[in-house]
Amino acid sequence: MSEQTRARGRTTGRVVVVGAGMAGVQTAVALREQGFTGGVTLIGAEPHQPYDRPPLSKAVLLGKAEGSAFDVDFEALGIGLRLGREVLGVRPGDHELDTAEGPVPYDVLVVATGAEPVRLPGAEGVPGVHLLRTLDDAERLRPVLARQHDVVVVGAGWIGAEFATAAREAGCAVTVVEAADRPLAGALPAEVAAPMTGWYADSGVTLRTRARVVRVEDGTVVLDDGARVPAGAVVVGVGARPATAWLAGSGIELGAHGEVVADAHLRASVPDVYAVGDCASFPSGRYGERLLIHHWDNALQGPRTVAADIIGEAPVAYDPVPYFWSEQFGRFVQYAGHHAAADTTVWRGDPAGAAWTVCWLREDRLVALLAVGRPRDLAQGRKLVEAGTVLDRTLLADPARPLKAATR
Repeated sequence: MSEQTRARGRTTGRVVVVGAGMAGVQTAVALREQGFTGGVTLIGAEPHQPYDRPPLSKAVLLGKAEGSAFDVDFEALGIGLRLGREVLGVRPGDHELDTAEGPVPYDVLVVATGAEPVRLPGAEGVPGVHLLRTLDDAERLRPVLARQHDVVVVGAGWIGAEFATAAREAGCAVTVVEAADRPLAGALPAEVAAPMTGWYADSGVTLRTRARVVRVEDGTVVLDDGARVPAGAVVVGVGARPATAWLAGSGIELGAHGEVVADAHLRASVPDVYAVGDCASFPSGRYGERLLIHHWDNALQGPRTVAADIIGEAPVAYDPVPYFWSEQFGRFVQYAGHHAAADTTVWRGDPAGAAWTVCWLREDRLVALLAVGRPRDLAQGRKLVEAGTVLDRTLLADPARPLKAATR
């Protein structure tokens, strides 16, 4: 057995998973479901019971739920939890992790530390500046919304829009500041993001594009044009990056964004180490490029591949159709696929209306779609992307026709 595949074929031994979010929890559970009988330890930096993150920007933030702990009986599954423990480094040659409480040995290591929010330069330590990534973040923000402060959101991406939605629902006055010329500039083409701009005003949110934050003072956000925006609270949502600083010096290969460079089975570059979820990129045969996906569904799907490879089931290469959803400004937005390589765009429905879909094709095969209020389009389209079905563009453009009936 080669060095690169030494980890495979195990049903016993010690698997240590670093990161107690969706990817880490699902990896531990999948190992048990697939027959692994050795030791499984889940290490989390936060002291809380492992929890799901999407509700943080919705129910938890608005006080409609106290938390979002996973419904997993870790004790019954024989999964050891070490919570509130920060991992400081790893020595793959010794098969040991370094933690503040001492070394932790492993036979197989799974890196599932996710991503951490990018901070606003110069704003650290300023009163009233918040991030929204953890349960503690949501708990700190909940009374801010309850007091109906003037809120400034920095960044008009997915998390910025979701937080602005929650803040408006709570009765806050909300201003969203975006450095680019439109919302979701880094995620969607201009013509697709353009209809979403109006959603802000329709919901009573002030959107300021081409606006950069120069500094945050107590109670005020100062923009590069000299404008001063009142801010009882500032929420920063300008992106996230893989939480992999602790891997420095380990010899584990990291990519341009700091992510673990994994192979098609989510193995890292050193033996007996895997990486899964937001902190790992993987080669996609479907799209012909390496993908780094910061979305919940990737953290749900990848662990099955990792568990199967550890126990030697020789799974097929990990090559999912990426998927995510966002609830914002009274709309349910879903996206599946990867549109970068598309050569044609087809619209289904009027983007000024309440429900519409954008389809991206390459050589008449669907590679991605974004559906606003059309969940049936999304469900059918995701299957068409997986199948690589050839579509008729004219039929596809008819929103009254089921998407699955647009085949040649």
